[in-house]
Order: sequence, then C-alpha cells, then structure tokens
Amino acid sequence: MDARQAKEISDQWMIPTPAGAYMAGLENRPIIERAEGIEVIDTTGKRYLDFGSGQMAAALGHNHPLYVASVKRSLETISHSTKTFLNVDRLELHKRLGEILTPPLQKTLFLVSGSDAIEAAIDLARKATGGVDVLALDMALHGSTSFVTRSLTFGWGRAKHRLAAPGTSAILTPYAYRSPLAGGNDFVEKCLQLSFEIADANFTAKPAAVILEPVLSAGGIIVPPPGYVKALTKMAHDRGMLVIMDESQTGLGKTGKLWGHQHEDVVPDIMTVSKHFGAGMPISAVCTTDAIARRAVDNGYFATRSHACDPIACAAGVASIDIIQTENLVERAAAIGRRMQAAIETMARDIEAIGDIRGRGVLYGVELVEDRGTKAPASDLCRAVVAQCQQDGLLVQSRGSHGRMNVVRLVPPMVSTDAEIDRGMDILDNALRTALRGQRAKAA
Repeated sequence: MDARQAKEISDQWMIPTPAGAYMAGLENRPIIERAEGIEVIDTTGKRYLDFGSGQMAAALGHNHPLYVASVKRSLETISHSTKTFLNVDRLELHKRLGEILTPPLQKTLFLVSGSDAIEAAIDLARKATGGVDVLALDMALHGSTSFVTRSLTFGWGRAKHRLAAPGTSAILTPYAYRSPLAGGNDFVEKCLQLSFEIADANFTAKPAAVILEPVLSAGGIIVPPPGYVKALTKMAHDRGMLVIMDESQTGLGKTGKLWGHQHEDVVPDIMTVSKHFGAGMPISAVCTTDAIARRAVDNGYFATRSHACDPIACAAGVASIDIIQTENLVERAAAIGRRMQAAIETMARDIEAIGDIRGRGVLYGVELVEDRGTKAPASDLCRAVVAQCQQDGLLVQSRGSHGRMNVVRLVPPMVSTDAEIDRGMDILDNALRTALRGQRAKAA
C-alpha cells in the first residue's frame, strides 16, 4: 500500500483527528508494515529505531519470541473464554503478578486497557472509602476513553470535552523546572500545602483518592522531587483518601526498578498496570490490598470487560513477566538510562537549546528552550527535531502540557543493545543540530 492509497482510505473511511492532536496527519506519515526487535519497517522498506516503544507498549521489543510462542499456544488451545468460568492462563497470571507486587499489594483484576484500569481503580477507591472526590496532577494523563478518565486527564486540557465528571479536580504538578514555587529547600512543602488548601476548598463530598504517575510521561517526563510522593501520601491518608499509582508507563521495569513507586519508598493503596504488561496484547490490571479489596466488594465493587480475562491476553501477560525476569530487563533499563543521560549531557555542553534532562530508566525527556535563562519553551524546534529524527530513521515523540510541546520523549525498548542506544543518540544529536541550523537560516 502506497501513500496515495493510504490517503484515499483515510479521507473516505476514517474519522479524522483534530489538527492539534499528536495523532493528526497520520495519512502523511510512513505506513508501518512490520517490526523486528526494536525496529519498525514501513511499506517502502525503510527501517526506524523505535524510541517510542510503539504506543509505549513495546518495551520488550516487537514480536519477542517468548510472547509469540505464548500467543500461538493460546490460539491452538483457547483464546477466548467466558468469565463465568475461571481459565488456566488467568489463574497463572493472577499468581505470577501477585508474586512480584510490592506487599501488601496482592489482589488483582484484569481489564483491557490503561483507561479501563484507571476507571476501575477510581471506582474501587470510592467503594472502599465511601468518598467521591478524586484529585490528579494538573499535567497528568490518565486516559481519555471514559467520562472519569478524561476528566482526570488535565495535561491534554479537559475543556475540549465540554463536560467533566463531578468530584474531579487538579492539584499542582511538582514541576520544579518551571514552578514559581521552586527555588528553595521547601518546594515540596509549598507545592503540597497550596495544592491541598485549594483541594480542601473544592471538595464537594468526602474525598476518595489522589492519583498520580511515578513519572509524568505525556506531561513532559516530570520526575517528582525527592520526598514529594511520601509527603503527598501522608496528606492524602490524613484526609481518609487512598493513593492510586498509575503505573501504565512506569511499571514492570521501565524506570530501572520493577515498579516506579519503589524509587520513593512508598507503596500505593491501589496500582494500575498496562502497556507492555501484555507484551503486545491489550491487557491491564488493577492491584490493591486484601483489606481494601474486601471493603470495596462489600460495597458492591465490580469491574470487567468481555475480553478482560481472555486466555490469550493472560498468556501474553505471563510471557511478559517471564521475559522481564529471565532477561534481567529491570537492570537493563537502569543501564540504558545511565547511558542516555550521559549522552544527552554531552550534547547539552554545546547545544544551548537543551534546557533540562529528566527521566528514569528507559523513560527520558529532553526539554528544549529558546533561552536557558528565560526557559521560553521551544515547541517549534521540538517539532522540527522530531521530524528530522523520523527522516533519519529514529521514531520519537514530542510531549508537554499547558500549551507547551517542547519535550522530546525517548522510550527505547528495554531490550535495546548499547550499540542501538548509541545509534539513537547520534541521530538525536544530529537532528538537534540540523533543526537549529534550519531555524537560524530562516531567521537570517
């Protein structure tokens, strides 16, 4: 299929994407035909290093042999099963996931997507506490497929949805690089004190939960400062609220620890898992403690989907855990992070447009600015860098929030070799310099 055919099909048959969305203009981009390892190949045969890990869900690489074997086995035995009976793969996945969760997390249920899991986690918190109000960070992304998840996704701007779910509101993101509260040792205290003063004034009922990502990914790869998550947890618990960790983009090794919350020495009350949990198949999980699960169920808690516990998806989940454990991918992610950090720091020595470098493990962001002093966001430059990377064979994305899209997000699969990481970093370096030269030529 060539570009002309793709445009004809998209123009005639696809619901279009809004011009400002990151998925806009799909018909003008390469058409992916297949993938091997950490590379994707388009219909012209051009290869790209996938430093976006697909839609953040190919952190184990594309078509890993163990994953393929598990799916093939399921296709030859049973791929779909009624949820009115247990199936062997589902039971195995409950056990395997439970064994690697941080105690006292141990109870799990399975759904299909990250948005599904968030919606179910919010309902779980409300049923367990009897509360209603839920807080999220003002640069957060927690999904967009339900009234609840899109109402807690502030980073994309929920105003475009016209309506927001009752009992949802925002607190400040601890974005030290840009926050007017930053600059002293009391940043965490000031950020949380102001956040909860406003939250307390806006609660419409008994509060139920606060939700956050260990690293805000779509919001611009924002890593909470030391002590923030622990202090937030205390303030939430003091109000009878549960803490929900959205580990869709940080869980299962991506940050260099098995779970992102382990960097903070905090165990959430509820946790969600998705993305590469299925190694390529759509499956997600809601995880909590036995006590919270029992309280919620006593109050009528129930969450499922028609394909939530399909054997084929559960088998893929087991394969994902097997791959992470047998190939030591948690440690590998940490090593990749150190390698990328060193490479980007080297670039920043003479590329003034690099304002900040943030991340953990394979989840990294390079914030581009017009001036390091003013920190004016360089969104146009970021778009040019992403386009140049694509032209040169590296797939990355721009990320940010509140009108800024000036962070280059790097998420190479955890199976990447040192040589592949170095090649990606060389392409990024060249793309930055090429885009800057292009800007200077236009200004001349």
